[in-house]
Amino acid sequence: MRHFLTLADLSTEEILYLLELARDLRSEWRLGGNRPLLAGKCLAMIFQKPSLRTRVSFERAMHHLGGLAMYLSPQEIRLGERESVADVARVLSRYVDAIMARVFAHAHIEELAANATVPVINGLSDKFHPCQALADFFTIWDRFGALRGINLAYVGDGNNVAHSLLIGAAKLGVNIAVATPPGYEPAPDVVALARASAQATGATVQLLHSPQEAVRGANVVYTDVWASMGQEAEAEERRKVFAPYQVNQALVSLAKPDAIVMHCLPAHRGEEITDEVIDGPQSAVYDQAENRLHAQKALLVWLCAQCR
Repeated sequence: MRHFLTLADLSTEEILYLLELARDLRSEWRLGGNRPLLAGKCLAMIFQKPSLRTRVSFERAMHHLGGLAMYLSPQEIRLGERESVADVARVLSRYVDAIMARVFAHAHIEELAANATVPVINGLSDKFHPCQALADFFTIWDRFGALRGINLAYVGDGNNVAHSLLIGAAKLGVNIAVATPPGYEPAPDVVALARASAQATGATVQLLHSPQEAVRGANVVYTDVWASMGQEAEAEERRKVFAPYQVNQALVSLAKPDAIVMHCLPAHRGEEITDEVIDGPQSAVYDQAENRLHAQKALLVWLCAQCR
């Protein structure tokens, strides 16, 4: 049985298969058709953090595929408080065909997977956001018709999104440059994992402190919020530290003329990205958001092929 806790769980070939399946499922949906590939299947969705895209995209994905999604709120579950993470995994495994969880601590995702007898999907944790990255690489592939050799610049905090982009880029042959303020770099173990994968694909992995250097000649300019959920107490200090890392038109102009701009949302407009850029002609932000739906449909079909 397979889980999806990080893109490191998948081979390059498996990621490419999911992207192709996502494209096919999106094409069918746009033509007005949905295949009931998961008829009779049920997905449990555990949320410790609030969500717009994760909840709606997974619910609609299961609906498109003929299945059912059950939303379990933070108050209902209180994962690891009301009862143990292990017991939640064991009980839900008797009721549903797969579990998606959006949590604070990555350790909770790992514990769910260790005790579940159905596939577990990481809908977001403090270390990784693999569903987002899967949709991101689908969007890049969709725009450029290729992944290998594409130059991706990530500007901002070395957070869970940066971690997933690093691993995915390395596995897919995408050259990635991550520009952060000193002290906000991605985790060393994630960087080491990405560099190990990059050796097989020929991708380059750069850690920089200059956003201009990262963006120069890029095909994709990507940013995220400077303070994630759970870091609210640091928000004011982070605004000062990250101010030079704003993705604005001056920074984007250093990228290639046909470069696209990406943001996983929600965006703090006027902080990490300007209105001019996010609403501008180079923005792929809303295509990126839509592609969460189709990439996750592909993921669910692939994982639930193992379901009882």
